[in-house]
Amino acid sequence: MNDFDVARIRARMPALASGVAFFDGPGGTQLPDVVADAMRTAMTEPLSNRGTMTQSERNAESIVHGSRLAAADLLGCDPAGVVFSRSMTEATFMVARTLANDWGPGDRVVVTDLDHDANVRPWVRYAEKAGAEVAWARLDPTTGELPTGHIVNQITDNTRLVAVTGASNVLGTRPDLPVIAEAAHAVNALFFVDGVHLTAHAPIDVGQIGADFYACSAYKFLGPHLGIVAASSALWESLHPDKLAPSTEQVPERFELGTLPYELLAGLIAAVDVLADLVPGGETSMTRRDRLVRSMTALAEHEDRLHARLRSALEDLPGITVYANARRRTPTEFFTIDGWDSAELARRLADKQINAPADSFYAYEPCRSLGLGSGGAIRAGLAPYTDETDVDRLIAALRDIVVT
Repeated sequence: MNDFDVARIRARMPALASGVAFFDGPGGTQLPDVVADAMRTAMTEPLSNRGTMTQSERNAESIVHGSRLAAADLLGCDPAGVVFSRSMTEATFMVARTLANDWGPGDRVVVTDLDHDANVRPWVRYAEKAGAEVAWARLDPTTGELPTGHIVNQITDNTRLVAVTGASNVLGTRPDLPVIAEAAHAVNALFFVDGVHLTAHAPIDVGQIGADFYACSAYKFLGPHLGIVAASSALWESLHPDKLAPSTEQVPERFELGTLPYELLAGLIAAVDVLADLVPGGETSMTRRDRLVRSMTALAEHEDRLHARLRSALEDLPGITVYANARRRTPTEFFTIDGWDSAELARRLADKQINAPADSFYAYEPCRSLGLGSGGAIRAGLAPYTDETDVDRLIAALRDIVVT
């Protein structure tokens, strides 16, 4: 039984009072009131650099400890392996720069043209600097699928790293991560997963996925702008990033360059608690991890039903081309309509208080492979606060614009 109540989460979203229907969740979700409150509290109560001597030091220490536990519960990983950064992009560049210190001619790095550029360019850039080979796994532009064989066939004995998205931020396509992980590990390659788009829509277990590194961004799942990358503490221990001389050698702090943004970490804790409470009950009898799995499973079922309603209605629109056709994907649609410039269509929707922007959304390679160029297409993505009235408003607006 799915006890997800969309009205309950909508009541926590102050931005919805604006009357806007938000389909731009893949680019960043709106913020629940309790998340903003947690950030404000962190910034207005006594706060200092971390320590144990004063209350303000202990407040900082508690926030950092609590945020690692929250991220670990969300991702099903070890809190000692959670590293925070300004963004997923920054974290990926840091990991790529560090790993590439041990790459050289004869080594291979595998990337895909399904990925957001944040999981492409860092690897390409540092592979080229190291003299390593870059191999590409190509999506099928007719289906939007990334066939597993296309990736596995690129993994050779000299492969050092395989980088794959958990879900495309424009097509929603979800590759078969455990199978890819098995192929990568068979040749002792590391597996880096961009989980930015996936984490917002499904329960995550980094161990079951088989990711050596799993990166995501809190602002895609009701939190603040904050990057997270999870790996085992043993793997972090084996790596030595560029850092300041007096900064700690401890893991995971070794990889967090500079003072952490305590207010954002407090917001992350609150966001994870909101996600754990999407299905109420069990606070005293269930762990937060168990409540998160239950809630995210219920959310996925809710979004799948709503997504089917959206997709069916989109397909009835005249002149539409939908580019998201993979069998397994997140609730995300990417489309163009004959005779319409996508940017102009997005502007017309905005005039009707519907946020469904048009762009390539940094998915440079997928848009190139689909023949869309830098202008991309309209993207309509669902979020926990999306309901049937939002979907119906979007479809009615599109009909009004392109049909009448």
